Amino acid sequence: MLDLRGSDLLAARLPPGPEWLDVLAEAWAADAAVLPVDDRLPRWQADALVARARPTAVLDEAGMSRRDGGAGVEDGVRLVMATSGTSGEPKLVELTEAGLTAALEASAARIGSGPGDPWLCCIPVAHMGGMLVLLRGVVQGARVEVQPGFDVERFAEAARGGARFASLVPTALRRLLDADVDLRGFGAILIGGAHTDAALLERAGEAGAPVVRTYGMTETCGGCVYDGIPLQGTEVRTDGDGAILLRTPARMRGYRFDEAATATSIDGDGWLRTRDVGSFEDGRLTVHGRADDVIVTGGEKVWPSTVEDVIRELPDVADVVVTCRPDPEWGQRVVAIVVAADPQAPPSLEAVSAHVARELAPYAAPKELEIVEGIPRTAVGKPRRR
Repeated sequence: MLDLRGSDLLAARLPPGPEWLDVLAEAWAADAAVLPVDDRLPRWQADALVARARPTAVLDEAGMSRRDGGAGVEDGVRLVMATSGTSGEPKLVELTEAGLTAALEASAARIGSGPGDPWLCCIPVAHMGGMLVLLRGVVQGARVEVQPGFDVERFAEAARGGARFASLVPTALRRLLDADVDLRGFGAILIGGAHTDAALLERAGEAGAPVVRTYGMTETCGGCVYDGIPLQGTEVRTDGDGAILLRTPARMRGYRFDEAATATSIDGDGWLRTRDVGSFEDGRLTVHGRADDVIVTGGEKVWPSTVEDVIRELPDVADVVVTCRPDPEWGQRVVAIVVAADPQAPPSLEAVSAHVARELAPYAAPKELEIVEGIPRTAVGKPRRR
């Protein structure tokens, strides 16, 4: 039993496992909040995150201890989640019981999951995808199997054992398809955390995998748009520059200890500025990418994820990330960072550029190609473009 009090913030640094279900259940019963700290972080990085969050208590494999100088949470806050930090220092997002419950109920209604349905948790619990699977057990009574991490064989065994729902990142889905794991018994496999290319979705469809693309962020308690269509209660609009705004009952309370960032992100009418760009037409959202990631070359806008999807079509490309570098003539030039399928026979700049120019436009074609052994990514598969 944890000695938790109302408004406590418990920073928990534990490996993935069924004990997480007990930690969350006890915290919610005590009207306390939990900050999951990724157990894979180096000690200095985990300590820095905890220092910024100022929890009132910490929990690790040695047990729980209270901390002097900690700060509690406001009434109703049940989770504090660190953002991925791909564009800077992670923010600490405060999420409420009402918001999390709304997110879980809207998701369950869309995918048809009910109390007792078996869920599989195999992605980090310090990220919203994994945490939401845990909360389906705590809040909705789902049967949750918590695996120590993603492993193809363990996942396949759980699938054969009757798992009906799961959340994955695109990389994990690709590995399951490469291994010919039978995914047809699932009711839904939620895919989020990173951009999912069209070729991967096509492969999943051919294999009979019931993949559901989710769009959202930590600030919206995870995905609030499924396959382009907002969940019940979620509103979507774009401004004149194509910036995506969301209004949802699952929205965060705000950023911990950062009122200025909260005010910048949420307007007076409750709309959350996502920093993503896209279009919303006929009730369906299309996301082009992060506003910060757009490449302006010769006055033309190029979205890296779109170019990446096209380059991945080439058989000699195993992985790719598209970024930019300064160019005296074009302002910015498109750069393709490629992992070759065969390191002894990497693709040429000419072949990659010609393919992109045919499929998209000449200005989108890379003007520089770099061959690397691997693409640095976050735990949920987002490329670290910077």
